[in-house]
Amino acid sequence: MSEPTTPAGARELVLLAERTARSAGELIERGRRGAPVAVAATKSSPTDVVTAMDRAAEALIADLVCRARPDDALFGEEGGDVAGRSGLTWVIDPIDGTVNYLYGLPAYAVSVAVVEGDPRHSGGWRTLAGCVHNPVSGETWTALAGQGAWLDGRLLPAREVPSLDQALVGTGFSYLPERRREQAGLLATLLPLVRDIRRIGSAALDLCAVGSGRLDGFYERGLNVWDIAAGHLVVTETGGVLLGPGGRPPSGELVVAAPRALAEQLLAVLEAGGGV
Repeated sequence: MSEPTTPAGARELVLLAERTARSAGELIERGRRGAPVAVAATKSSPTDVVTAMDRAAEALIADLVCRARPDDALFGEEGGDVAGRSGLTWVIDPIDGTVNYLYGLPAYAVSVAVVEGDPRHSGGWRTLAGCVHNPVSGETWTALAGQGAWLDGRLLPAREVPSLDQALVGTGFSYLPERRREQAGLLATLLPLVRDIRRIGSAALDLCAVGSGRLDGFYERGLNVWDIAAGHLVVTETGGVLLGPGGRPPSGELVVAAPRALAEQLLAVLEAGGGV
């Protein structure tokens, strides 16, 4: 258990995360060159879709990880759960932004992270290494706990903290109609208080945008651990934080990501507006 958290062991983890994410990205892009992308199933609502490529990409990542690290566990969005003995779990989102992928919008990503602890419980896990790869642009974010975050091999600096009224803030919306109504009301409260709002459609890319300075902050309700596990480390390794309700660890109820002072301001506005 101790070996993977050493510098040498940690580097092996991030290299594997990057290698598997890139391999899945190549598979995903090959899938776009053939027949039109089709919906294979739905999840929380008729608009929350799964494609055959989601499943194929997760299966590919799982196979590559299991070959390299047979004692580790797997926890994937599409149900690819495998028990392990090492205390480490690979958390996989094969296509974060599936609706964008379905429509050919170039904002989707493969997210692969390895965590210690139990990723099924809020606050019960910690990301050791992760990779978010955009197969369209080729941009690749990697991060190692305590060692930094990188975009295409370039170390990302710590972020400056903008004031709330100068902050460009990303968000996302639920696929459940009732929750979308609540989110629309909250958006109307927040919008006059910030520079502007962006809706990109991939939480993994949103978190990497916060770490890269393309967004000042991000918030969303209803996210799962596979949406945030890799991007979480990109944010924290560039000086930011991820907060949940009441300043607790992020959860499905709410994720707020930004440099701490801005994150606390955003959280206060969201909680006052009934965002949780």
